[in-house]
Amino acid sequence: MPYDPKWPEIFETLRRRLKAQLGDLAWRIEHVGSTAVPGLSAKPIVDLDVVIHSRDDLAEVITALRRLGYAHEGDGGIQGREMFTTPADAPAHHLYVCATGNRELARHLVFRDLLRADPMTARAYAALKADLAARFRSDRRGYSEAKTAFIEQALCSITNRAPEQ
Repeated sequence: MPYDPKWPEIFETLRRRLKAQLGDLAWRIEHVGSTAVPGLSAKPIVDLDVVIHSRDDLAEVITALRRLGYAHEGDGGIQGREMFTTPADAPAHHLYVCATGNRELARHLVFRDLLRADPMTARAYAALKADLAARFRSDRRGYSEAKTAFIEQALCSITNRAPEQ
């Protein structure tokens, strides 16, 4: 759907709630994904990365998040990025927990910042997502996998290295 200026407000509401529960366990809470890029169309699901100091804190974070209604789902095949279900009483969002220095966290932040800073890349990404949404209507996994080549190429353009295979 077209960009909704309420997405940053939803993020901020979620961020405050998470920070109040997690306290110092949450070093940072980042708004990532397409809803974090002003003007970019997106699925109306806010993505959040809770950044913790160390993986050693994960068990305590899982316990604290459980009190808010989140359930830990594991890493979903991405090492070091832990996924959580969305509580029934919360706005639609995806919550991930990563320790500082995590590769996937770095990729989320670099790609978000690139899209915020480079309107041409953001427009190309929006066009790709619209095409993929039409092709992969209810296949979320297929949709996500189909975006990978664009994202890899964009990230590699920043680091001036060949895309990973």
